[in-house]
Amino acid sequence: MGSGDEETLESYGTDMGRESSIGAFEWMIVDGDRLAVAALITAAVSVLLLGLNAFDVIAFQNANSVTRVASGMIAGTFSLVTLVVSINQMILSREFSSASEARDKLDGVMEFRQDVEELANVPASPASPAALIDLIVVTIHERADELGESVSDHPDADCRDAVSQYVAGIDESTERIHETLEVTGVDTFDALSAAINYNDAWQIYAGRHLYSRHEDSFSEETSEAFERLLDSLQLFDVAREHFKTTYLQRELTQFSRQTLYCGVPAVLSAILLGLVYADVSGASLTPDLSPFVTIALITVVASPLALLTAYILRTATMTRRTASIGPMLPQKDPEEGPFDVSYGENRE
Repeated sequence: MGSGDEETLESYGTDMGRESSIGAFEWMIVDGDRLAVAALITAAVSVLLLGLNAFDVIAFQNANSVTRVASGMIAGTFSLVTLVVSINQMILSREFSSASEARDKLDGVMEFRQDVEELANVPASPASPAALIDLIVVTIHERADELGESVSDHPDADCRDAVSQYVAGIDESTERIHETLEVTGVDTFDALSAAINYNDAWQIYAGRHLYSRHEDSFSEETSEAFERLLDSLQLFDVAREHFKTTYLQRELTQFSRQTLYCGVPAVLSAILLGLVYADVSGASLTPDLSPFVTIALITVVASPLALLTAYILRTATMTRRTASIGPMLPQKDPEEGPFDVSYGENRE
């Protein structure tokens, strides 16, 4: 591999595919507590309505208009609750299994943990998601160092430099995620939140390409080091997918429960809003008080929608960032990089 390969290894490093969202936006879509995000959205709705009312953009004097809005809110809230019930049914359908299916699931998990223990050379893999991810990351780091040492005396300078650069990129990314995991909690979201920023897909892709191109010139020690490193990277991908599934199940279950908590007050508030304006003479409240009461009731009605928005922002973002499995890079332009291959190339 020449200089073009080195440039590509640098261009598609450990941060490829990660969105550049930081700060308040990142807190809003991923890091922030979902109840806090929902409360912020609800407060924004209330402030918006108060501002529009203060500037006489909207008014709450026409009883017919308000009652029609209330009727629409009641129908919308019931539709949202129906959606939540459907989500619950979907989650529950995955939980029902026969004894043989439950055993197959357990065997798969135990086999995975045994593979981690074998590669990491530990008596038992951690039960904590964050600790297990961290153990795999440390294993990747150690296997990358072994690979770098094994090619230190390789006669081909271009091959040696390319592998060294590849190893350096892995060391940098594993150190960063290890530091992140050391300060996070122990729950599934903390582990998954840190894991989505690790670009194992590119490292598997680049590693397989390097190995296949220079396999004939590698010593047995280097070949084994490459295989152990790729096995470790694949275990990381499996662990992340497992924790993503577990997290999404727990997150959607929690969302369903909280939506039901908000749904009952929302329906009652929409009904109360319609009753307040049900009198033939108009609102039963004074003109000065009716806008504030109406906005307060609308805010309560909007809380389930705000909760839905908060949870969908996080689940959709995390699912998008971990959409590919293995060395599949949907964000990579097919015209970029020197890793182009053609049919029958190995026979040349």
